[in-house]
Amino acid sequence: MALSKLDNLYRQIILEHNRYPHHRGELAAPTLTKAGTNPSCGDQLTVQLAITDDQIKDVAWQGEGCTISQASTSMMSDLLLGKTVVEAQAACAAFFAMVQGLEADVKVLGDAQILGGVQQFPARIKCATLAWHTVDDALQAWKVDAHG
Repeated sequence: MALSKLDNLYRQIILEHNRYPHHRGELAAPTLTKAGTNPSCGDQLTVQLAITDDQIKDVAWQGEGCTISQASTSMMSDLLLGKTVVEAQAACAAFFAMVQGLEADVKVLGDAQILGGVQQFPARIKCATLAWHTVDDALQAWKVDAHG
C-alpha cells in the first residue's frame, strides 16, 4: 500500500527533525534542567530551559533515542521557545491529549501535530511523549519552587 502524499510529507518532516535536530546542545545558564527516560525502549534525554519573567527564553536538550523520540523533542523545543510557562504547559496537555486520541487544540502544537498518528501505535506513544512529560514535570516543579 502506497503512502499518501501527506503521509510521505509527514514522514519526511519527522526524518528531518531526527537528522537535524533543533536546539540540541546545552545552555550556559539554564533556569532548570530535567532528565527523562523511557525504560521500555531506552530513550533518554535531558532538557534545559532558561526562564525569565515566566517566559521560556531559551531551550536546549541532549539525548539518544529512536527517530520518533528525537523528532518529537526537536519539534517541542521549537514550539516552547518564547512561550510563557502557562502556554508551554497548555501545549504539553494538548500534545498528551492528541496522542491519546482525545480532543485537543492541535493548532497550538505547530509541526508537532503531525505526531498525532502515533496514537495508532501504542508502543510509540511513550517515545513521542518523553520530552513533553520531562518538560511538563520540570515546569510543575519550577512553579512550586519559584512561586511557592
